[in-house]
Amino acid sequence: MDKQREESTDGPEEARGFGGFLRSLLHGIPWSESAHSEYSFRIDPPEGRHMTIHNANGKTRVVGEERDDIEVFVEKRARGETPEAANEVLDEIELLSHEVAGHLEIEVEAPRRWKRHGSTDLVIHVPQDIEVAVVSANGRVGIEGLRSPVHARSSNGPITISDIIGDVQVFTSNAKVTCNCTSGCLKARSSNGKILLDQHRGSVDASTSNGIIQVILSEIGAEGVALATSNGRVILELPEGADCDVDIRVENGVIRNSLEIEQAAADDRSGRLRGRLGQGGVPIRLRTSNGTVSLR
Repeated sequence: MDKQREESTDGPEEARGFGGFLRSLLHGIPWSESAHSEYSFRIDPPEGRHMTIHNANGKTRVVGEERDDIEVFVEKRARGETPEAANEVLDEIELLSHEVAGHLEIEVEAPRRWKRHGSTDLVIHVPQDIEVAVVSANGRVGIEGLRSPVHARSSNGPITISDIIGDVQVFTSNAKVTCNCTSGCLKARSSNGKILLDQHRGSVDASTSNGIIQVILSEIGAEGVALATSNGRVILELPEGADCDVDIRVENGVIRNSLEIEQAAADDRSGRLRGRLGQGGVPIRLRTSNGTVSLR
């Protein structure tokens, strides 16, 4: 792979003054030495206009732009017991890319024994019409500026999606999901984290086990809205003049509604509210086991 502008930022072997004092304190502590390098390269976009990025440890940011190529900026970091060991870890972290049947795969590869002691941050600039998927185990994921579908998955890291025209699918286990200025069908899942959606145009299907869900819609899609959390608040703000069929259920909590719902059927004992907004039609389904549901 062509590596351009590669620059090592390793410090001198023997530091002086205060730096030398710190080194003497850290001497003998496992993994106290560090190494760092940066480089960038350009590649052609895949014929099928699809790409997947795998980065187990480190931040991943994808930026859609009006451009004809893909530019990748790579920043590697590593730790070791000695400067030589840290550089060995750094050298064994590789960024691989290959295209199969019109689908581009970019993957950070590190030997299993080094995974705890190295990380790679990626910033990737792509044409706006590329369909992008990002898979991360431990790291922040950000995707912005695309006019195509987006898929993002992270086990332990927040996901931020912004300025997207296209369907969005987001999954994280232990972190927050944030989406701003998106348009399309949006599906979001989190096990232990908030889901915050702002200025979305389209349908929404979002759920989390432990955390608040807040959705502010600029326009509602025909498939409607389904929001559910086991432990947390649910807040939905609808655009003016929305025509919806509302179904809200709370097991241990309060329903707060500031809209005029016609043919409302409320049951305080079961914590349920059903009715129609405007002409009705688009389904709105809100659920929480322990928390408050607010419809605005």
